[in-house]
Amino acid sequence: MNLLDSSIVPEHAHDIKDEAREFAREHIEPNAQEYFQAGEYPHDVLEAGQEANLVAQDIPEEWGGRGLDLPQLLALTEEFYRADAGIALTLQLASFGCEITYEYGSDEQCEEYIRPVAAGDQISGLAVSEPETGSDLAGMQTRAEKDGDEYVINGEKYWIGNGVEADWITLYARTGDDEDNRYGNHSMFIVPTDAEGYEAEHIPEKMAMRASKQAHITFDDCRIPEENLIGHEGAGFMMLADFFNHGRVIVSGHGLGIAAAAIEEAWEFSHDREEFGRTINEFQAVQHGLADMLIDFESARSVTWRACKKVANNDHAGYWAALAKTTATEAAVDVSEQGMQFHGGRSILDERRIARVYRDARIPVIYEGANEVQRNLIYGQAP
Repeated sequence: MNLLDSSIVPEHAHDIKDEAREFAREHIEPNAQEYFQAGEYPHDVLEAGQEANLVAQDIPEEWGGRGLDLPQLLALTEEFYRADAGIALTLQLASFGCEITYEYGSDEQCEEYIRPVAAGDQISGLAVSEPETGSDLAGMQTRAEKDGDEYVINGEKYWIGNGVEADWITLYARTGDDEDNRYGNHSMFIVPTDAEGYEAEHIPEKMAMRASKQAHITFDDCRIPEENLIGHEGAGFMMLADFFNHGRVIVSGHGLGIAAAAIEEAWEFSHDREEFGRTINEFQAVQHGLADMLIDFESARSVTWRACKKVANNDHAGYWAALAKTTATEAAVDVSEQGMQFHGGRSILDERRIARVYRDARIPVIYEGANEVQRNLIYGQAP
């Protein structure tokens, strides 16, 4: 099956899609099960991705990247996640948060922090969520207090990709307490992970996307120079709002890739498995189930690629980003569950790709803003 065909993809993104598919077949697919079961960070696959110029290449050419745009990144994403969501997430998190610096930071910040990530010499992370606060960006409590020519950071962050592995992270922290301007109380900072007062540990083993590592970070009087402020104080919420619009389109690609993998597995299994003297795809109930999977997938892919164009043109971006993220990630959940059902008892075996896909599908409906929050955005921003 060729569910991720290029007919819906803008022509200028075809080459990067082909590169991503070839890389996924050579480096991600053969290693997916091993890394899922071991729960280890795939350093070798990440290095291969950096060497292939398929990691951190949204970074503009002036700072050493390829300047891939949103359609190109989406085309790459659906290919990577079809191969394996855990490894794919590691590859994409290697430059997580860089966009905020190269969009709003200074040339000096880009030279020091962005260029090494584009070159594959460093990796970054983005620290937003907290132990008691997930999707409420205005409610985050980690604080950065100005002290002379430094900021002093105290607080905690949770579910932070590369919190342990990264060379530096982009931190979202509270710098104000204006009750009349709830969305102007947070700022963005660059924090080297070797700064004194920065402590990070891996979150205990997850049920899914096990090749990607998340961390619990504690800041205890962690000091950074004032020049590590990105942009100006109070602009953090608006920076993230724009960042997440693009990010949610990419997460839609996570859903599409996972859904495509589930359909592939269900299709192959149902055409090979025999029950009552015939392969199970000959039963009308199974045919209808497979048809429903295709309906969900193709609908989600159409919405996602339409949203990609809308967000790239800043045309009701928040609405379309939320619509695509919700549609595609929930399609992944639905089709992977149906795929499990078709596999019967074999579906629960760790060695089965469908079992891995089923677990992975449960994650994107939560991150980048839980889908309940996305529904609030869809309703509130309906054109």
